[in-house]
This record gives sequence, C-alpha cells and structure tokens, in this order.
Amino acid sequence: MPTDICFSFTGFACRGGRTDEHRDGWGIAFFEDKGCRVFRDYLASSESPVAQLVQHYPIKSTNVIAHIRKATQGQINLANTHPFQRELWGRYWVFAHNGNLDKLPTLVGKTYQPVGTTDSELAFCLILEKLRAQFDTEPSAEVLFQAVSQHAGELAQLGTFNFMLSNGEWLFVHCTSHLHYLIRRAPFCKAHLLDEDVTVDFAEVTTEQDQVAIIATQPLTDNENWIALMPGQMIGFMNGQVCWQAQTLPETWFEARRQAAKTAA
Repeated sequence: MPTDICFSFTGFACRGGRTDEHRDGWGIAFFEDKGCRVFRDYLASSESPVAQLVQHYPIKSTNVIAHIRKATQGQINLANTHPFQRELWGRYWVFAHNGNLDKLPTLVGKTYQPVGTTDSELAFCLILEKLRAQFDTEPSAEVLFQAVSQHAGELAQLGTFNFMLSNGEWLFVHCTSHLHYLIRRAPFCKAHLLDEDVTVDFAEVTTEQDQVAIIATQPLTDNENWIALMPGQMIGFMNGQVCWQAQTLPETWFEARRQAAKTAA
C-alpha cells in the first residue's frame, strides 16, 4: 500500500551535514502510479527549506528514492544532485548512486546524455542505453533484473557502485561496500531513530496488510534488525518484499581485493 516516509526521512535528512558529512546536496523522488514527484536542492538536507517541506508533507507512495550527496566528481550544483530521472519504455526511471567510478566507458547511443558532470549520472545513462539497445519493448521485471545485474557488475569493477534504481513498480538495489535493509510487517512495533530522538509506534499507524521495505546505506534505527548486503549483491524488491537476488561481481574481483589487502598489510 502507498505510505509516507516522514519518519525515516526525519533521520535520513540529519545525515546531510548534521550527523554525517554528506552535505553537498540532496534529493528525493516519489512515485505515484506512472507519475513521479522529484525534489532536489544543492543545499545540505539538514539546512534545506525544501527538505523541511518534504519532512512534514506526508506524500504517500509505493516507491521512494532519497539521496544525500558527498561530492566525488562534479561541482556542487543542482544539475549534479541525485536522484536522476529519465524515461524508458513510457515510464519514468529514477536512479541514485553512492560511491565513485573511474574510467567509465564512452556513451555509444545518443538517447541518454548526462546533464551534469557526475560519474553517477553517466553510469545511469550507460545502463539505460544498454537496456534500450537490448530490448525493443519492456520485458518482465525478472528479465530486467537479470539484465541490470549484468550491467551493474561491469560498472562495479570500476569503483564503488552502491545504487538504487526504480520505475515505480519495482526497486533494484546494488551493493559494493555498504547497504542495509529491513522489512516491516505485522506485528508492528516501535522504532527509534539513530540520528534523532524520535520514536514511532507503527502498530498505531499501520494495518495488518501493510508491508514496507526500507533500504539505506547505514541503518536508520537502533532497535530493529537490519540486514547487511554483501559486496556484489543485488536485490530486487516489489510490493515491499524481496523478489530477486543476484551476485554481480566475479571471483577475480574478490581475489584482487584480497591481494590488495595483503599488500597493504
């Protein structure tokens, strides 16, 4: 069921310059059927008037992607602020990335071009170009998940590639360093934020039919059992539950990491 994210966003926004160093802009996208509301600001989320608006505006959505930025490539401006949005097969796609990618390949197609100068937006365009060339019409979500996992594995070998990708129907998430998730379902209990002294009793604001998956780089609450994703793990969510899983990185990637750790030691 569509739900608002006021509780989670209250803690998440604090990490944009108040409880964490990600103060180079922020953004959030709410899917409503085929429509999508996107709010972005180059100011830190802990200081942004737009973030305060969103925090107190209970927009209900089935899929939400929020991002707070610590710039690695590209200036601090609105064009370089996540999440990024494009159209593919008559639907909006939204993408947000945490990490840094070096030596990305040159775009071959001409349909998707970056507006800003980040590695993140370029990676998004590369994935969309490959999918557009691969499929004439929109395939099933399961087939899409397998295709995106292949492309994600190729790009992840160029750096750190934690990302979220959604078209409003499903949500794909990929990890190379840090990513956690939990699923809230009945019987609901109280949850307490890590970044703010705020507690909500979900039993009072939900029904037994509600089910919500929350995914974040680091856990947002300190009294719930968050599940850590492993490097190279990609998960597909739909209707608040895990539907698909894949390992995107080859064993050679892990062996190179082990050898680098030995050399550093």
